[in-house]
Amino acid sequence: MKKKKRNERDPNNHMVAQNRKARHDYEILDKYEAGLVLTGTEVKSLREGQASLADGFAAFDRSNELWLEQVHIPEYLNGTWTNHSSRRKRKLLLHGKELIKISRQIESPGLTIVPLSLYFKDGRAKVEIGVARGKREFDKRQTLREKQDAREAQREMRIRNRTAA
Repeated sequence: MKKKKRNERDPNNHMVAQNRKARHDYEILDKYEAGLVLTGTEVKSLREGQASLADGFAAFDRSNELWLEQVHIPEYLNGTWTNHSSRRKRKLLLHGKELIKISRQIESPGLTIVPLSLYFKDGRAKVEIGVARGKREFDKRQTLREKQDAREAQREMRIRNRTAA
């Protein structure tokens, strides 16, 4: 069995992109893992670790299929005329019951579907989507304040534990 080096990443299981802005701007109510329908050059570009979920969202079409929109996967550098467009719509693969559940959830006003992360799992491209509600400005400030308070409490605990030992 071949040993892996520390900095070598597994090509079948690794994170490609995360949407930190979505976690800041939205309150995530429910999460789902969905497969993606991709072309060959999109997969190659993702394996190079290039993608941006910043402006992305998911929406249902008339036939109740879920599509990922405005996600930027750059063109593959070594691609030819078969290259993909970088911001095309990509179909999300979910079970029928999950699609029905998500469509019922977003019927209520103020809810949307945002991509949270894009990764490879067992060699297949997956996207984690979340049903989310937009935060107001004071909610964002309160969340940041809570994180800062927790960080300061951890720092104090560390200092006290060092002096006690």
